[in-house]
Amino acid sequence: MAKETAKENQKEEKPFLLDDKNAIPFFFDYAKEHPEKKVRIKTRFGDILVELFEDTPYHRANFIYLTRKKYFNGTTFHRVVPNFIIQGGNSDSYETSRKRGEIGRYLLTNDNRKGHSHHRGVLSVPSSEIENPYKRASPFEFFIVVQSPGAYHLDGGYTPFGKVIEGMDVVDQINKLPIDNREAPIHNVFMEVEVVDE
Repeated sequence: MAKETAKENQKEEKPFLLDDKNAIPFFFDYAKEHPEKKVRIKTRFGDILVELFEDTPYHRANFIYLTRKKYFNGTTFHRVVPNFIIQGGNSDSYETSRKRGEIGRYLLTNDNRKGHSHHRGVLSVPSSEIENPYKRASPFEFFIVVQSPGAYHLDGGYTPFGKVIEGMDVVDQINKLPIDNREAPIHNVFMEVEVVDE
């Protein structure tokens, strides 16, 4: 009897993990429960205020969910391509790997037919590098377009899901940092991300 109760408790305590089967239904519901669309990315160079597009609901909901889970806190802008993009949401730290493990392993479908282009200041999502012939989106990373007037060759392949509404000068400052041969800034640029209540 005691063994059966222990097994039942283990089943009840099993943490919820996102995967490729449950992610889209989960974010469908989460998007309705969490209509927030503004986030603030804090860096040592200043803040970047981003407005997420309402018509890319899964990507918006994913970003809000990860922000509320404090996933991005302590991650870095790990890739900087001069006059092109800055990319964030990753880190080599154990803490980032642990957070990903507690959230789940999943990819997001591309949602790139809403008429959004990769204008300067647009927030978009890179495709995952893991077993991904359809270029599905990595849920844990994002990039901001620096190129002027835009990086339109990315249209159709990636999902723009927001835009910088304040702090483009901070984005430009990060984009000018010295980088190594892997396009990583010589000195880490850490971030803290928070949802801005309206």
